[in-house]
Amino acid sequence: MPLFKKRPEGKPGEWYYCLKHGRVEEGPECRAADRLGPYGTREEASHAMETARERNEEWRTDPRWNDDVGEAGEDPKTG
Repeated sequence: MPLFKKRPEGKPGEWYYCLKHGRVEEGPECRAADRLGPYGTREEASHAMETARERNEEWRTDPRWNDDVGEAGEDPKTG
């Protein structure tokens, strides 16, 4: 056991969603690799997974970041 345990950085009023425990936490309580945030409110943090899915879909379909889609939006592999 380490002599000094490093606490996760954060402050009261910052809200996080813990991926490991599947819950909202203030502070944070868990390490950075296991959480999403910070969010401004508990409500925002409670929707973290939904927000992440929406953003991932936007990025996945953004033609500026998709090398597999041609200029006209067609997939060059399928024509």
